[in-house]
Amino acid sequence: MMLPEGHCLHPGHPDLRGHARFLNLDTGALVRAAVPLLDEDHLAVDSVDGLLLLLGDQYQRGTVRLLNPLTGDVAELPPLATLLPLLADTSLYSCPVLYRIKRLGTGACASASFKDGVVTVMLALDAVNRVAFATSLDRQWSLSSWKYWTAAPPLAFQGKLYMLETTPDYECGNNVHKFLQVGPPVYQDEAASGGVLQPPEVIATITGSKFCDPDYLVECDSEILVLGYRGASMSQIVICKLADLVQQRFIPMRSIGDNTLFVGKRCISVSSKVLSTVTGDNVVCTHPRKSYLAQYHLSSGTWSPAIDDCSLCGRAQGPSSLVHYVVSCCTRTLWNRGIVLRKGPPGSYAW
Repeated sequence: MMLPEGHCLHPGHPDLRGHARFLNLDTGALVRAAVPLLDEDHLAVDSVDGLLLLLGDQYQRGTVRLLNPLTGDVAELPPLATLLPLLADTSLYSCPVLYRIKRLGTGACASASFKDGVVTVMLALDAVNRVAFATSLDRQWSLSSWKYWTAAPPLAFQGKLYMLETTPDYECGNNVHKFLQVGPPVYQDEAASGGVLQPPEVIATITGSKFCDPDYLVECDSEILVLGYRGASMSQIVICKLADLVQQRFIPMRSIGDNTLFVGKRCISVSSKVLSTVTGDNVVCTHPRKSYLAQYHLSSGTWSPAIDDCSLCGRAQGPSSLVHYVVSCCTRTLWNRGIVLRKGPPGSYAW
C-alpha cells in the first residue's frame, strides 16, 4: 500500500523527487521506490493487489495505466475519455471534460485479472453507479448495461468485484441483504474485443433479523469478511465470513487472530506485525456514536481509543502515529492527495 506523505506533499510533488513509500501490510516492510510516472502529471486513483491505477491528463484524454511500482512494469489501458459518450444520460454530461474524467476516476474501485499476458480491469464507478471494463488490448472502455446500488463500498478480490445491496422486505418487515459478485467480462474472440459484462450474481442473502446491519466487506487472510453492527445501538461489531453466508450459515467470528481491520470507504486488513500501538483482533474505525478514532476488540467486545492521548491530534503535538497513515489510506480522495487525516480541535478534523 502506498502511504500518504502528509505536509501537503501529494504523490508526484517536486519535493518527493519522484519517489513514494510503500508499506507491506503483512510484514511491515517499508520501501521507498522511484515512481517516475507520478512526476508526469499522473494521479494514483486506486491500489489493487499491490498495483497502482494511475490516471493522467495527457491531452485531456484521461490516460489510464496499471503500474507495478516495485518493478516499473506498466500496462496501458484505454483513455477514460472514451467513456464519456456513453454517459450522455447522466448529470456529468454537462460538466467540463476534465472534471468528468477526474470525477469518474477518483471514486473508482478497481479490480484486475490476468490471462495469457492480457490485463483485464473493471472499475466500479460510484459517480454513475455503473461498471466500466477494458483490457490492455482495447482502444476504448465499455460500460455495463446495468447499474448497481450498494449499501457497502465495493470490494475487489481475486479479479472480481463484490458488492452488498440492501432492499426492504415489506411482507416480513425486515431488510434483505444481498451479496453480489461481478466476474470479469466474457469475450467471444481471441483478440479480446467486444466483451460483455454479465449482471451481478447474487451469491448469498441474509435477512435483517439475523444480521441487522452489515456495512463493510474486507479481505483478510485470503477470505472476504462481512462486518457490521449488532442492533440499532451499534455498541457491538459483528464479523462473519462471506463463504459461510454463501452456504446459508451465519456464524459470527470470535476472533480474527493477529489482524486489525481498518474500515471506511476502503477497508484494509493489517497484520499486528505492522502496528506497535494496536494489537491484533481489533477493528479500527470512527466510533459509531462518538467522534473519536476507536478500536473495537472483537474477543472482549470492548471499545477503546485507537491511539494514545499524546498522539490523538497527530502532528499537532508531534509525529503522526502509523495508525493515522493507514486510516488515511481508507479514503481514496485523501490517500491520492497525500493527506494524513488527524483529529484537530474537538469536533473537527485537519491534516
